[in-house]
Amino acid sequence: MKKLLYSATAFFLLATVHAQTEEELKSQISPKKDSIAAIQGRVDALQAQLDALPGWKIGAFGTIGGSLSGFNNWFSQGIPNNNSGTIGFTVNAFANQQEEKFFWRNAANINLNWVKLDDKDDPTDDDGFRESTDVFNISSLYGRKLNDKFAISGLAEYRTTILSNFNDPGYLDLGVGATWTPIPDLVVVIHPLNYNFVFSDEDTIFNSSLGAKIVADYTKQVGAVSFKSNLSMFQSYESGDLSNWTWTNSFAYTLWKVIGVGFDFGLRNNKQETLNYIVNNAPTPDPTATFDTIDNELQTYWTLGLSYSF
Repeated sequence: MKKLLYSATAFFLLATVHAQTEEELKSQISPKKDSIAAIQGRVDALQAQLDALPGWKIGAFGTIGGSLSGFNNWFSQGIPNNNSGTIGFTVNAFANQQEEKFFWRNAANINLNWVKLDDKDDPTDDDGFRESTDVFNISSLYGRKLNDKFAISGLAEYRTTILSNFNDPGYLDLGVGATWTPIPDLVVVIHPLNYNFVFSDEDTIFNSSLGAKIVADYTKQVGAVSFKSNLSMFQSYESGDLSNWTWTNSFAYTLWKVIGVGFDFGLRNNKQETLNYIVNNAPTPDPTATFDTIDNELQTYWTLGLSYSF
């Protein structure tokens, strides 16, 4: 009986000590979190001062994703013998010059993906990699500062595909107007005088026009997280059918040194591209389709994979 009593007492004391130790450790976590937040705040403030210094700032980050697989006699699926794979990458690069009286901002976004599905039981199928995502966009923005927030600016932006149908279509925007930079990481371009040049062999569908250009770009790096969001819109003065917009987003989280996890997604609305696909490239083309008879479906893409920070 005494041994049982001693054992119970010892167990109770050990549990009490453990509980006290756990509570003491937990009580120390909150102040340390506050200290980390304060340190990060000072780091962000210093980084903002560095970003505001005159001179060139150059950088890039991207995402690499891919997979390979092989199946033999896997009869539960429709193609039991196949080799398949996907591979792709995204690069976001910038070269910005900031001076007392002017700025010059240059950016590039490239997103390329390939897919492969080789049916080993079908000798006539395509056993190579085929392009699945093809995005290429470069821009250059120059501004003469009126004050710290506003500038008179000119923008040149070009976007197309490069794996297939290069410059068919291709879009070149040239315009002038104003640029607003409310915070160092956000740039808003409003150009009421902009000409949207459209290059394509299908000149009955794709047309150039005069309109307004709006661009909003937010690029931020906080600790191990890099983020970029870009919205580019063109509103045609001639017809809403000639208007378009593209919104791209890139996230990268560094896990070890320059390696991490990246996620990219993009949205696009372009009625000219939709009509061209239905008339010329759809599995069952409809040569009688017009802007008035089609549904302008939203275009999307996304990529998830390893990220690499340059």
